[in-house]
Amino acid sequence: MRTYWLEHAWLGTNVEPGVAVEVADGRITAVRTGVPTPPPGAEILRGLTLPGLANAHSHAFHRALRGTVQVGSGTFWTWREVMYSVADRLTPETYHALGRAVYAEMALAGITCVGEFHYVHHAHGGTPYADPNAMGEALIAAAAEAGVRITLLDTAYLSSGFGEEPNAHQLRFSDGSAEAWAERCAVLKERDHARIGAAIHSVRAVPAEQLATVARWAEERQAPLHVHLSEQTAENDACLRAHGCTPTRLLADHGVLGPRTTGVHNTHLTDEDIALLGGSGTGTCMCPTTERDLADGIGPAVALQRAGSPLSLGSDSHAVIDLLEEARAMELNERLRTRTRGHWTAAELLRAASADGHAALGWDDAGNLEAGALADFTTIALDSVRTAGPLPRLGAETAVFAASAADVRHTVVGGRHVVRDGVHALVQDVPSALADAIEALRG
Repeated sequence: MRTYWLEHAWLGTNVEPGVAVEVADGRITAVRTGVPTPPPGAEILRGLTLPGLANAHSHAFHRALRGTVQVGSGTFWTWREVMYSVADRLTPETYHALGRAVYAEMALAGITCVGEFHYVHHAHGGTPYADPNAMGEALIAAAAEAGVRITLLDTAYLSSGFGEEPNAHQLRFSDGSAEAWAERCAVLKERDHARIGAAIHSVRAVPAEQLATVARWAEERQAPLHVHLSEQTAENDACLRAHGCTPTRLLADHGVLGPRTTGVHNTHLTDEDIALLGGSGTGTCMCPTTERDLADGIGPAVALQRAGSPLSLGSDSHAVIDLLEEARAMELNERLRTRTRGHWTAAELLRAASADGHAALGWDDAGNLEAGALADFTTIALDSVRTAGPLPRLGAETAVFAASAADVRHTVVGGRHVVRDGVHALVQDVPSALADAIEALRG
Protein backbone atom coordinates (compact mmCIF):
# COMPACT_ATOMS: atom_id res chain seq x y z
CA MET A 1 0.00 0.00 0.00
CA ARG A 2 1.12 3.55 -0.68
CA THR A 3 -0.41 6.99 -0.25
CA TYR A 4 -0.27 9.89 -2.69
CA TRP A 5 -0.96 13.42 -1.47
CA LEU A 6 -2.41 15.58 -4.22
CA GLU A 7 -1.96 19.31 -3.81
CA HIS A 8 -5.07 19.81 -5.95
CA ALA A 9 -7.27 17.14 -7.52
CA TRP A 10 -10.09 17.22 -10.05
CA LEU A 11 -12.72 14.83 -8.71
CA GLY A 12 -15.07 14.82 -11.68
CA THR A 13 -17.07 17.95 -10.95
CA ASN A 14 -14.79 20.20 -8.92
CA VAL A 15 -11.20 20.78 -7.82
CA GLU A 16 -10.36 19.95 -4.20
CA PRO A 17 -7.22 21.07 -2.38
CA GLY A 18 -5.33 18.58 -0.22
CA VAL A 19 -6.49 15.12 -1.28
CA ALA A 20 -4.97 11.86 -0.03
CA VAL A 21 -5.29 8.87 -2.36
CA GLU A 22 -4.51 5.42 -0.96
CA VAL A 23 -3.45 2.73 -3.41
CA ALA A 24 -3.03 -1.05 -3.10
CA ASP A 25 -2.58 -3.71 -5.77
CA GLY A 26 -2.80 -1.12 -8.51
CA ARG A 27 -6.17 0.27 -7.46
CA ILE A 28 -7.41 3.23 -5.47
CA THR A 29 -8.67 2.03 -2.11
CA ALA A 30 -9.62 5.40 -0.59
CA VAL A 31 -9.86 9.07 -1.51
CA ARG A 32 -9.80 11.51 1.41
CA THR A 33 -10.43 15.21 0.93
CA GLY A 34 -9.59 18.02 3.35
CA VAL A 35 -6.03 16.82 4.03
CA PRO A 36 -4.11 20.10 4.20
CA THR A 37 -0.64 18.60 4.68
CA PRO A 38 0.95 15.42 3.32
CA PRO A 39 0.55 12.37 5.60
CA PRO A 40 3.82 10.83 6.78
CA GLY A 41 5.46 8.82 4.01
CA ALA A 42 3.08 10.03 1.31
CA GLU A 43 4.32 10.69 -2.22
CA ILE A 44 3.65 14.35 -2.93
CA LEU A 45 2.17 15.41 -6.29
CA ARG A 46 2.21 19.20 -6.56
CA GLY A 47 -0.02 20.79 -9.16
CA LEU A 48 -3.40 19.59 -10.39
CA THR A 49 -3.97 15.83 -10.53
CA LEU A 50 -6.47 14.42 -13.03
CA PRO A 51 -7.51 10.87 -13.82
CA GLY A 52 -5.22 9.36 -16.43
CA LEU A 53 -6.09 10.46 -19.95
CA ALA A 54 -7.34 7.98 -22.55
CA ASN A 55 -6.22 8.33 -26.15
CA ALA A 56 -9.13 6.53 -27.80
CA HIS A 57 -7.75 6.55 -31.37
CA SER A 58 -4.14 5.98 -32.37
CA HIS A 59 -2.22 4.82 -35.42
CA ALA A 60 1.24 4.55 -33.87
CA PHE A 61 3.16 4.42 -37.15
CA HIS A 62 1.65 7.74 -38.28
CA ARG A 63 3.99 9.42 -35.78
CA ALA A 64 6.73 8.95 -38.39
CA LEU A 65 4.83 11.36 -40.68
CA ARG A 66 5.00 14.34 -38.32
CA GLY A 67 6.47 17.33 -40.13
CA THR A 68 7.20 15.40 -43.33
CA VAL A 69 3.66 15.78 -44.71
CA GLN A 70 3.46 19.55 -44.33
CA VAL A 71 5.21 20.43 -47.59
CA GLY A 72 2.93 21.60 -50.40
CA SER A 73 -0.81 21.29 -50.71
CA GLY A 74 -3.19 18.38 -51.15
CA THR A 75 -6.02 16.46 -49.50
CA PHE A 76 -6.57 13.47 -47.25
CA TRP A 77 -6.10 11.26 -50.30
CA THR A 78 -2.67 12.64 -51.22
CA TRP A 79 -1.63 12.42 -47.55
CA ARG A 80 -2.70 8.76 -47.62
CA GLU A 81 -0.11 7.92 -50.29
CA VAL A 82 2.68 9.21 -48.03
CA MET A 83 1.22 7.21 -45.14
CA TYR A 84 1.30 4.04 -47.26
CA SER A 85 5.01 4.56 -47.96
CA VAL A 86 5.71 4.40 -44.22
CA ALA A 87 3.44 1.38 -43.68
CA ASP A 88 5.33 -0.45 -46.41
CA ARG A 89 8.56 -0.25 -44.39
CA LEU A 90 7.23 -1.56 -41.07
CA THR A 91 8.40 -4.86 -39.60
CA PRO A 92 7.55 -6.34 -36.19
CA GLU A 93 10.94 -5.13 -34.93
CA THR A 94 10.73 -1.58 -36.28
CA TYR A 95 7.08 -1.27 -35.24
CA HIS A 96 7.93 -2.37 -31.71
CA ALA A 97 10.66 0.27 -31.45
CA LEU A 98 8.44 3.01 -32.86
CA GLY A 99 5.43 1.95 -30.77
CA ARG A 100 7.49 1.93 -27.58
CA ALA A 101 8.72 5.46 -28.26
CA VAL A 102 5.29 6.78 -29.28
CA TYR A 103 3.58 5.30 -26.22
CA ALA A 104 6.32 6.77 -24.05
CA GLU A 105 5.58 10.16 -25.62
CA MET A 106 1.94 9.58 -24.69
CA ALA A 107 2.87 8.85 -21.07
CA LEU A 108 4.81 12.11 -20.98
CA ALA A 109 1.56 13.77 -22.12
CA GLY A 110 -0.45 12.25 -19.26
CA ILE A 111 -2.00 9.46 -21.33
CA THR A 112 -2.33 6.22 -19.37
CA CYS A 113 -4.34 4.19 -21.90
CA VAL A 114 -4.30 4.07 -25.70
CA GLY A 115 -6.68 2.57 -28.22
CA GLU A 116 -4.50 1.34 -31.08
CA PHE A 117 -6.49 1.05 -34.31
CA HIS A 118 -4.22 -1.60 -35.78
CA TYR A 119 -4.37 -2.76 -39.37
CA VAL A 120 -0.78 -3.46 -40.56
CA HIS A 121 -0.97 -7.20 -39.96
CA HIS A 122 1.16 -9.08 -42.50
CA ALA A 123 4.42 -9.01 -44.43
CA HIS A 124 4.69 -7.64 -47.96
CA GLY A 125 2.23 -9.12 -50.40
CA GLY A 126 -0.05 -10.15 -47.55
CA THR A 127 2.05 -13.13 -46.48
CA PRO A 128 1.43 -13.87 -42.78
CA TYR A 129 4.37 -13.83 -40.41
CA ALA A 130 5.29 -17.07 -38.63
CA ASP A 131 3.25 -15.64 -35.78
CA PRO A 132 0.23 -14.21 -37.64
CA ASN A 133 -0.18 -11.64 -34.86
CA ALA A 134 3.48 -10.59 -34.75
CA MET A 135 2.66 -6.95 -35.48
CA GLY A 136 -0.10 -6.73 -32.87
CA GLU A 137 2.07 -8.48 -30.29
CA ALA A 138 4.84 -5.98 -31.01
CA LEU A 139 2.47 -3.14 -30.09
CA ILE A 140 1.21 -4.88 -26.95
CA ALA A 141 4.82 -5.38 -25.82
CA ALA A 142 5.67 -1.78 -26.72
CA ALA A 143 2.86 -0.48 -24.49
CA ALA A 144 4.08 -2.59 -21.58
CA GLU A 145 7.62 -1.29 -21.97
CA ALA A 146 6.33 2.29 -22.12
CA GLY A 147 4.24 1.73 -18.99
CA VAL A 148 0.78 2.40 -20.45
CA ARG A 149 -2.35 0.35 -20.94
CA ILE A 150 -3.52 -0.57 -24.43
CA THR A 151 -6.66 -1.74 -26.14
CA LEU A 152 -5.52 -3.35 -29.37
CA LEU A 153 -8.36 -2.65 -31.77
CA ASP A 154 -7.48 -5.29 -34.32
CA THR A 155 -8.86 -4.02 -37.59
CA ALA A 156 -10.58 -5.78 -40.46
CA TYR A 157 -9.39 -4.21 -43.74
CA LEU A 158 -10.36 -6.28 -46.77
CA SER A 159 -10.87 -4.04 -49.79
CA SER A 160 -9.69 -0.75 -51.25
CA GLY A 161 -13.20 0.42 -52.04
CA PHE A 162 -16.70 -0.81 -52.69
CA GLY A 163 -16.27 -3.96 -54.77
CA GLU A 164 -12.53 -3.42 -55.25
CA GLU A 165 -9.66 -5.71 -54.28
CA PRO A 166 -6.92 -4.40 -51.94
CA ASN A 167 -4.24 -2.41 -53.72
CA ALA A 168 -0.55 -3.28 -53.46
CA HIS A 169 -0.11 -1.33 -50.23
CA GLN A 170 -3.25 -2.75 -48.62
CA LEU A 171 -2.33 -6.40 -49.11
CA ARG A 172 -0.44 -6.14 -45.79
CA PHE A 173 -3.70 -5.14 -44.12
CA SER A 174 -6.01 -7.86 -45.43
CA ASP A 175 -6.79 -11.32 -44.07
CA GLY A 176 -8.82 -12.10 -47.19
CA SER A 177 -12.16 -12.36 -45.42
CA ALA A 178 -13.82 -11.38 -42.18
CA GLU A 179 -13.89 -15.05 -41.16
CA ALA A 180 -10.10 -15.31 -41.57
CA TRP A 181 -9.68 -12.03 -39.68
CA ALA A 182 -11.78 -13.44 -36.82
CA GLU A 183 -9.75 -16.66 -36.67
CA ARG A 184 -6.49 -14.72 -36.41
CA CYS A 185 -7.83 -12.34 -33.77
CA ALA A 186 -9.17 -15.17 -31.64
CA VAL A 187 -5.57 -16.14 -30.82
CA LEU A 188 -4.78 -12.75 -29.24
CA LYS A 189 -4.77 -12.87 -25.43
CA GLU A 190 -5.55 -10.14 -22.95
CA ARG A 191 -3.03 -9.22 -20.25
CA ASP A 192 -3.08 -7.02 -17.18
CA HIS A 193 -2.14 -4.00 -19.27
CA ALA A 194 -3.79 -5.06 -22.54
CA ARG A 195 -7.32 -5.69 -23.76
CA ILE A 196 -8.37 -6.86 -27.20
CA GLY A 197 -11.04 -5.10 -29.21
CA ALA A 198 -12.14 -5.07 -32.83
CA ALA A 199 -12.37 -2.49 -35.58
CA ILE A 200 -13.92 -2.14 -39.00
CA HIS A 201 -11.56 0.12 -40.89
CA SER A 202 -14.43 1.73 -42.80
CA VAL A 203 -17.45 0.77 -44.87
CA ARG A 204 -15.29 1.00 -47.99
CA ALA A 205 -12.72 -1.44 -46.55
CA VAL A 206 -15.08 -4.19 -45.32
CA PRO A 207 -17.74 -5.49 -47.74
CA ALA A 208 -21.28 -5.00 -46.45
CA GLU A 209 -22.02 -8.74 -46.28
CA GLN A 210 -19.02 -9.19 -43.95
CA LEU A 211 -19.73 -6.37 -41.50
CA ALA A 212 -21.89 -8.60 -39.32
CA THR A 213 -19.04 -11.11 -38.87
CA VAL A 214 -16.86 -8.46 -37.25
CA ALA A 215 -19.75 -7.14 -35.15
CA ARG A 216 -20.61 -10.65 -33.98
CA TRP A 217 -16.98 -11.34 -32.97
CA ALA A 218 -17.01 -8.25 -30.75
CA GLU A 219 -20.46 -9.01 -29.36
CA GLU A 220 -19.51 -12.54 -28.35
CA ARG A 221 -16.53 -11.19 -26.40
CA GLN A 222 -18.26 -8.06 -25.07
CA ALA A 223 -15.34 -6.20 -26.63
CA PRO A 224 -15.18 -2.63 -27.92
CA LEU A 225 -15.76 -2.18 -31.65
CA HIS A 226 -14.50 0.93 -33.47
CA VAL A 227 -14.98 2.14 -37.05
CA HIS A 228 -13.81 5.11 -39.11
CA LEU A 229 -17.09 6.73 -40.10
CA SER A 230 -17.83 9.45 -42.66
CA GLU A 231 -14.43 11.08 -42.32
CA GLN A 232 -14.58 12.13 -45.99
CA THR A 233 -17.47 13.16 -48.24
CA ALA A 234 -15.97 10.96 -50.97
CA GLU A 235 -16.66 7.91 -48.79
CA ASN A 236 -20.27 8.98 -48.31
CA ASP A 237 -20.75 9.54 -52.04
CA ALA A 238 -19.26 6.14 -52.90
CA CYS A 239 -21.45 4.40 -50.32
CA LEU A 240 -24.56 6.06 -51.74
CA ARG A 241 -23.62 4.85 -55.22
CA ALA A 242 -22.89 1.31 -54.04
CA HIS A 243 -25.68 0.79 -51.51
CA GLY A 244 -28.12 3.66 -51.84
CA CYS A 245 -27.60 4.77 -48.24
CA THR A 246 -25.15 6.56 -45.97
CA PRO A 247 -22.33 4.68 -44.22
CA THR A 248 -24.14 5.11 -40.88
CA ARG A 249 -27.32 3.53 -42.23
CA LEU A 250 -25.27 0.68 -43.73
CA LEU A 251 -23.64 -0.01 -40.36
CA ALA A 252 -27.02 0.14 -38.61
CA ASP A 253 -28.58 -2.28 -41.08
CA HIS A 254 -25.79 -4.81 -40.45
CA GLY A 255 -25.88 -4.70 -36.65
CA VAL A 256 -22.68 -2.72 -36.09
CA LEU A 257 -24.04 0.18 -34.02
CA GLY A 258 -24.55 -0.06 -30.24
CA PRO A 259 -23.18 0.99 -26.84
CA ARG A 260 -19.84 -0.86 -27.25
CA THR A 261 -19.29 0.68 -30.69
CA THR A 262 -17.46 3.94 -31.34
CA GLY A 263 -17.51 5.83 -34.61
CA VAL A 264 -14.24 7.66 -35.19
CA HIS A 265 -14.56 11.16 -36.69
CA ASN A 266 -18.31 11.05 -37.51
CA THR A 267 -17.70 14.21 -39.51
CA HIS A 268 -20.08 14.37 -42.48
CA LEU A 269 -23.41 13.14 -41.13
CA THR A 270 -27.06 13.65 -41.97
CA ASP A 271 -29.69 14.32 -39.33
CA GLU A 272 -30.80 10.69 -39.69
CA ASP A 273 -27.20 9.53 -39.15
CA ILE A 274 -26.99 11.54 -35.92
CA ALA A 275 -30.26 10.07 -34.70
CA LEU A 276 -29.10 6.52 -35.51
CA LEU A 277 -25.81 6.97 -33.67
CA GLY A 278 -27.30 8.70 -30.64
CA GLY A 279 -30.34 6.47 -30.40
CA SER A 280 -28.19 3.32 -30.40
CA GLY A 281 -25.77 4.73 -27.81
CA THR A 282 -22.89 4.48 -30.29
CA GLY A 283 -19.96 6.61 -29.17
CA THR A 284 -18.12 9.31 -31.09
CA CYS A 285 -14.34 9.70 -30.97
CA MET A 286 -13.35 13.15 -32.16
CA CYS A 287 -9.74 13.73 -33.27
CA PRO A 288 -9.66 17.49 -33.80
CA THR A 289 -5.93 17.97 -34.37
CA THR A 290 -5.91 15.33 -37.11
CA GLU A 291 -9.22 16.44 -38.58
CA ARG A 292 -7.86 19.96 -38.98
CA ASP A 293 -4.43 18.75 -40.18
CA LEU A 294 -6.01 16.65 -42.93
CA ALA A 295 -8.63 19.30 -43.77
CA ASP A 296 -11.39 16.79 -43.01
CA GLY A 297 -13.90 19.24 -41.55
CA ILE A 298 -15.60 19.84 -38.21
CA GLY A 299 -17.97 17.12 -37.04
CA PRO A 300 -21.33 17.75 -35.32
CA ALA A 301 -20.09 16.78 -31.85
CA VAL A 302 -22.66 18.90 -29.99
CA ALA A 303 -25.58 17.39 -31.90
CA LEU A 304 -24.20 13.87 -31.48
CA GLN A 305 -23.82 14.23 -27.73
CA ARG A 306 -27.31 15.68 -27.39
CA ALA A 307 -28.66 12.73 -29.37
CA GLY A 308 -27.06 10.29 -26.91
CA SER A 309 -23.59 9.59 -28.34
CA PRO A 310 -20.84 9.69 -25.65
CA LEU A 311 -17.77 11.66 -26.71
CA SER A 312 -14.15 10.56 -26.48
CA LEU A 313 -10.94 11.96 -27.93
CA GLY A 314 -7.98 10.66 -29.91
CA SER A 315 -4.73 11.90 -31.38
CA ASP A 316 -5.12 9.68 -34.48
CA SER A 317 -2.25 10.60 -36.84
CA HIS A 318 -0.16 12.13 -34.01
CA ALA A 319 0.38 15.47 -35.70
CA VAL A 320 0.22 16.40 -32.01
CA ILE A 321 0.09 14.09 -28.99
CA ASP A 322 -1.77 16.23 -26.49
CA LEU A 323 -5.20 15.21 -25.17
CA LEU A 324 -5.62 18.62 -23.53
CA GLU A 325 -5.24 20.20 -26.96
CA GLU A 326 -7.78 17.73 -28.39
CA ALA A 327 -10.27 18.72 -25.68
CA ARG A 328 -9.61 22.42 -26.20
CA ALA A 329 -9.81 22.09 -29.98
CA MET A 330 -13.22 20.40 -29.86
CA GLU A 331 -14.66 23.41 -28.04
CA LEU A 332 -12.76 26.01 -30.08
CA ASN A 333 -13.71 24.39 -33.39
CA GLU A 334 -17.34 24.63 -32.38
CA ARG A 335 -16.87 28.28 -31.44
CA LEU A 336 -15.48 29.01 -34.91
CA ARG A 337 -18.31 27.12 -36.57
CA THR A 338 -21.13 28.73 -34.57
CA ARG A 339 -19.53 32.03 -33.52
CA THR A 340 -20.70 31.39 -29.95
CA ARG A 341 -18.74 30.24 -26.87
CA GLY A 342 -19.22 27.68 -24.14
CA HIS A 343 -20.55 24.52 -25.78
CA TRP A 344 -18.95 22.28 -23.15
CA THR A 345 -17.73 22.99 -19.65
CA ALA A 346 -14.11 22.23 -18.84
CA ALA A 347 -15.35 19.33 -16.68
CA GLU A 348 -17.27 17.85 -19.62
CA LEU A 349 -14.22 18.10 -21.86
CA LEU A 350 -12.02 16.46 -19.23
CA ARG A 351 -14.55 13.65 -18.91
CA ALA A 352 -14.31 13.03 -22.67
CA ALA A 353 -10.53 12.86 -22.29
CA SER A 354 -10.64 10.51 -19.30
CA ALA A 355 -13.62 8.44 -18.11
CA ASP A 356 -15.55 8.34 -21.38
CA GLY A 357 -12.39 7.61 -23.35
CA HIS A 358 -11.56 4.69 -21.07
CA ALA A 359 -15.13 3.39 -21.39
CA ALA A 360 -14.85 3.50 -25.19
CA LEU A 361 -11.77 1.27 -24.90
CA GLY A 362 -13.32 -1.25 -22.52
CA TRP A 363 -11.65 0.08 -19.35
CA ASP A 364 -14.77 1.05 -17.38
CA ASP A 365 -12.76 0.73 -14.17
CA ALA A 366 -10.43 3.61 -15.09
CA GLY A 367 -10.74 7.33 -15.67
CA ASN A 368 -11.98 8.45 -12.24
CA LEU A 369 -10.28 9.33 -8.96
CA GLU A 370 -12.47 7.16 -6.75
CA ALA A 371 -12.20 4.05 -4.60
CA GLY A 372 -12.15 0.88 -6.68
CA ALA A 373 -10.80 2.52 -9.83
CA LEU A 374 -7.46 1.67 -11.36
CA ALA A 375 -4.79 3.90 -9.83
CA ASP A 376 -4.02 5.75 -13.06
CA PHE A 377 -3.61 9.52 -12.81
CA THR A 378 -1.57 12.44 -14.08
CA THR A 379 -0.46 15.72 -12.57
CA ILE A 380 -0.28 19.04 -14.40
CA ALA A 381 1.98 21.85 -13.23
CA LEU A 382 0.16 24.99 -12.10
CA ASP A 383 3.31 27.11 -12.07
CA SER A 384 4.48 27.00 -15.70
CA VAL A 385 4.42 30.01 -18.02
CA ARG A 386 1.15 28.66 -19.43
CA THR A 387 -0.64 27.79 -16.20
CA ALA A 388 0.61 30.31 -13.62
CA GLY A 389 -1.92 32.88 -12.43
CA PRO A 390 -5.44 31.39 -12.39
CA LEU A 391 -6.99 30.44 -9.05
CA PRO A 392 -6.45 26.74 -8.20
CA ARG A 393 -10.21 26.21 -7.94
CA LEU A 394 -10.30 26.96 -11.69
CA GLY A 395 -7.87 24.10 -12.30
CA ALA A 396 -10.14 22.30 -14.77
CA GLU A 397 -10.43 25.45 -16.87
CA THR A 398 -6.67 25.99 -16.63
CA ALA A 399 -5.97 22.41 -17.70
CA VAL A 400 -8.23 22.55 -20.75
CA PHE A 401 -7.79 26.11 -21.94
CA ALA A 402 -4.21 26.95 -20.91
CA ALA A 403 -2.11 23.84 -20.24
CA SER A 404 -0.44 21.57 -22.76
CA ALA A 405 1.26 18.19 -22.72
CA ALA A 406 4.46 20.05 -21.82
CA ASP A 407 2.93 20.84 -18.42
CA VAL A 408 2.52 17.20 -17.39
CA ARG A 409 4.71 16.68 -14.34
CA HIS A 410 3.80 13.13 -13.24
CA THR A 411 2.02 10.12 -14.71
CA VAL A 412 1.08 7.18 -12.49
CA VAL A 413 -0.22 3.86 -13.87
CA GLY A 414 -1.34 1.09 -11.57
CA GLY A 415 -0.13 3.10 -8.60
CA ARG A 416 3.46 3.41 -9.85
CA HIS A 417 5.25 6.35 -11.42
CA VAL A 418 5.79 6.04 -15.15
CA VAL A 419 6.68 9.73 -15.43
CA ARG A 420 8.22 11.56 -12.50
CA ASP A 421 9.06 15.26 -12.65
CA GLY A 422 8.67 15.20 -16.42
CA VAL A 423 11.09 12.30 -16.96
CA HIS A 424 9.98 8.89 -18.22
CA ALA A 425 11.01 6.20 -15.75
CA LEU A 426 11.21 3.34 -18.30
CA VAL A 427 12.30 4.99 -21.55
CA GLN A 428 15.05 7.30 -20.36
CA ASP A 429 15.51 9.37 -23.53
CA VAL A 430 12.19 9.51 -25.35
CA PRO A 431 13.28 12.05 -28.02
CA SER A 432 16.22 9.85 -28.99
CA ALA A 433 14.01 6.76 -29.01
CA LEU A 434 11.61 8.51 -31.37
CA ALA A 435 14.36 9.82 -33.62
CA ASP A 436 16.09 6.44 -33.83
CA ALA A 437 12.85 4.55 -34.55
CA ILE A 438 11.80 6.97 -37.28
CA GLU A 439 15.27 7.04 -38.83
CA ALA A 440 15.18 3.23 -39.02
CA LEU A 441 12.02 3.48 -41.11
CA ARG A 442 13.56 6.09 -43.42
CA GLY A 443 16.62 3.91 -43.94
